[in-house]
Amino acid sequence: MRKIILMGAVGCGKTTLCQALKGEALSYNKTQAVSYYPDMIDTPGEFILHRQYYSALSVSAADAEVVCIVQSVTELEQVFSPGFASMFPKQVVGIVSKTDLAQNDEQIEQIRQQLEAAGAEKIFYASSVNQAGLEELRSFLEGE
Repeated sequence: MRKIILMGAVGCGKTTLCQALKGEALSYNKTQAVSYYPDMIDTPGEFILHRQYYSALSVSAADAEVVCIVQSVTELEQVFSPGFASMFPKQVVGIVSKTDLAQNDEQIEQIRQQLEAAGAEKIFYASSVNQAGLEELRSFLEGE
């Protein structure tokens, strides 16, 4: 599996997605610092919310092969600035998370558009709770 780094706002589902991809039981854990796993790097949501931490994201991303920008369907405000992905000299993909909480398709489409504006080259749709979209994401990360 290619090593990924997950970036997104507080509560967007980065840690839960890590747990789901590793096949672990889902439990809420607030990420206080960058967490390193063999195939994943999980970052605190504050790093996205406060631009002074962007350099920490850039440095942490050096160890990853793919940057995953994650935005939940419950976050309708623009989380990532347009062109955000341009600061990373590697592949950047977007993950629309918590799809099980979407009230309609327009909500999902809005997040997709925001991730594309941020520079995501490919978009995945996932729900860690019901496992939707995780196989497609795994296949991509395994290079299939």
